[in-house]
Amino acid sequence: MNVSNCRTCGRLFNALADERLCPACRRALDDKFQEVKAYLDEHMNATVEEVSRENEVSVKQIKQWIREERLTFAEGSLDGIECERCGKLIRTGRFCDECKSQVASNLMSAYDKPAQAAKEPEKRDNKNRMRFL
Repeated sequence: MNVSNCRTCGRLFNALADERLCPACRRALDDKFQEVKAYLDEHMNATVEEVSRENEVSVKQIKQWIREERLTFAEGSLDGIECERCGKLIRTGRFCDECKSQVASNLMSAYDKPAQAAKEPEKRDNKNRMRFL
């Protein structure tokens, strides 16, 4: 059993995985998310600071929801968050489209290299082998 302190209220609770919030604080945070989402449905071009001020939610929490792709900036919005890799402004997520494709390409090439190495037979040098008489 993994017992942990809630990051928000400090109460002890039974943590199932990497949970940092107790069930009560988790419900309260989910309720705040629904409020923010409803506010954004009415005010599509609101800035992060405006949403934070009107719904009493920290800017950090709103940006976390955007990075988790639970929220996104409007299509014509001049506001955004920075790509974690190149710093370009994006509407949602952690990486821009170019960085996503580069990371995926790097992962696929790393995945393909061991398979290609296994297909090629090893060339052995007979000069350096141990000999028995």
